[in-house]
Amino acid sequence: MSSPTTAQAAGAAAGATVLGHPAGLFTLFFAEMWERFSFYGMRALLTLYMVKGFLAMDDDRAYAVYGSYGALVYASPFFGGMIADQLVGPRRAVLLGALLMAGGHLLMTLEHATAFYLALALLVVGNGFFKPNMSTMVGELYPAGSPRKDAGYTLFYMGINLGAGLAPLLCGYFGESEAWGWHYGFGLATVGMLVGTAIFVAPTRLTQVLVGSTAVVTAGTLVTVQSGWMLAVNAFLAVALLVAAGIAVLALHRGGVPAGLGAPAHPERLTKRLAGLGPWTWTWLGALAVVPVVALLLQHEPVTRGIVSAVGAIALAYLLREAWRAARVERDRLLVALALMFASIFFWALFEQAGSSLSNFTDRNVDRVADAVVVTEADVGREVELPLSSAQLGYPRAGRALSVTDLEQARKEGQAALSWTLGPEHVGMALEGEEVVASQLQSANPIFILLFGLPFAALWSWLGARGREPSEAVKFSLGLAQVGLGFVALWYGTTVADAQGMVGMHWLLLAYLLHTTGELCVSPVGLSMVTKLAPRRIVASVMGAWFLATSFSHLIAAAIAALTGVSGPSEDGVVRIPPPVETVGVYGGVFLQIGLLAVVAAAALLVVSPLLTRGMHREVTAPPEPAA
Repeated sequence: MSSPTTAQAAGAAAGATVLGHPAGLFTLFFAEMWERFSFYGMRALLTLYMVKGFLAMDDDRAYAVYGSYGALVYASPFFGGMIADQLVGPRRAVLLGALLMAGGHLLMTLEHATAFYLALALLVVGNGFFKPNMSTMVGELYPAGSPRKDAGYTLFYMGINLGAGLAPLLCGYFGESEAWGWHYGFGLATVGMLVGTAIFVAPTRLTQVLVGSTAVVTAGTLVTVQSGWMLAVNAFLAVALLVAAGIAVLALHRGGVPAGLGAPAHPERLTKRLAGLGPWTWTWLGALAVVPVVALLLQHEPVTRGIVSAVGAIALAYLLREAWRAARVERDRLLVALALMFASIFFWALFEQAGSSLSNFTDRNVDRVADAVVVTEADVGREVELPLSSAQLGYPRAGRALSVTDLEQARKEGQAALSWTLGPEHVGMALEGEEVVASQLQSANPIFILLFGLPFAALWSWLGARGREPSEAVKFSLGLAQVGLGFVALWYGTTVADAQGMVGMHWLLLAYLLHTTGELCVSPVGLSMVTKLAPRRIVASVMGAWFLATSFSHLIAAAIAALTGVSGPSEDGVVRIPPPVETVGVYGGVFLQIGLLAVVAAAALLVVSPLLTRGMHREVTAPPEPAA
């Protein structure tokens, strides 16, 4: 975190603002943005790397690891937040989390199975310290009851999605590039994490330089690495990044982050010693001790599932007990919160296919070549050398349809191109064009958030002012319906795939758009719903249950993704992926089933929404908590 000068600290204390918000918000915005850049950059590559990298996992194994990783990532903030609350404070917890995550990203550059699992474990533990405590400090910037706090969190949310949008475009581009490779993609994620850490701890002047210079370098890279329609996408994010950087530099000039932000709630506990060591040292040692345990859990998905399920069952039993003991209004509200948590589990289980089954579907069955010059009948009979490209998937070569496995094998052998004897069966295959790598398309969701997040917030406010804003239950129903329709759109895309089994990229983008609008009906609403419906005496426990529900959804997501598993060992022992024409129907069938199931669930939730809305007792004001 920036170390303010005396004058700057005084300015912050006096309420220095930028655009009506505390100046420190924009420093936290950039620290979080770069952390999310690193996190989503690694996430964009993870499943593809496990399947196509040195680990050579089959689909089922990769989905199990990805599901365990997601489950533990969302379970860890409960413990990281508790340690910060009781011991070291949010500021130190964020620093610890950032350093652990930087180490994790760095380890991902090593081709060793042990290093891989330890890297994921460092990311899990680091995220537990970083994620809840950075958000806590954003709230601390505002005085109690500030009407600008919600808008501040909206800006912070935009920073998260700016980083999440940048990450796949850059980490994916370099990670999947034949000229660079996986380790450059993971290395870029490491750089992003280190930049975020430096912004958090550097002196103010250096922080201004870091924010401005990294924004300029990143924007310049974005607009030079690709052309065509991807240049327009990259340029949009480059402009957004430069505007945000300019505001952050100005904010730092006006005061930056207050010196006491994120201080421990119980500073006297930091002076206590156990075996000669203080709480800060014990926190570091404890975090490092947990890392190998998490690494083992990541390799044993059934154990992870059992632990998360047991913790979830205990949390559910505790909340049901509290509901049973509570007065009628509190009981009804808590039961409504639990019902919507269950709805959110299903939503996120489908939404999180983006990093697993959708990632592989995009790699194997989506036509990602734009502005292509294709083979015509006049080209039949020509001998050509073509650079390795997804445009060749499904076309016959050497007696069989080309698959992703064939392309990856050629790359591993050092081939940059394949020779083709063009026949009538190759008419329509791209000779040249701009290829978008599969991981880059994961930027669609955060870009849509940046485009539609504020309009959605404005829509809810506009409807609310007229007494027509949908209830939380109706919004959740709309979210489920849209994520379901997104998968139905993908299914339809598979039914109109070309003869090689390749699906138009516009169907994938339509699905991501529907998933994003569904997310905007669920994600911003969920946390607010918890704070409104949970009894104040157990609001932290209910919030912990919300994150545990999200954790459990990742395990369900892994089970759903496993239904699409198509790879397996062949006679030569190599894990082979079938050609697109053999996989397109598998993906389409699963997408249709889960899409229709989501739509049916949305309809059922809509039917019971009046009952849930009554259970919220909006007309009743909660009594004040008794004095301690």
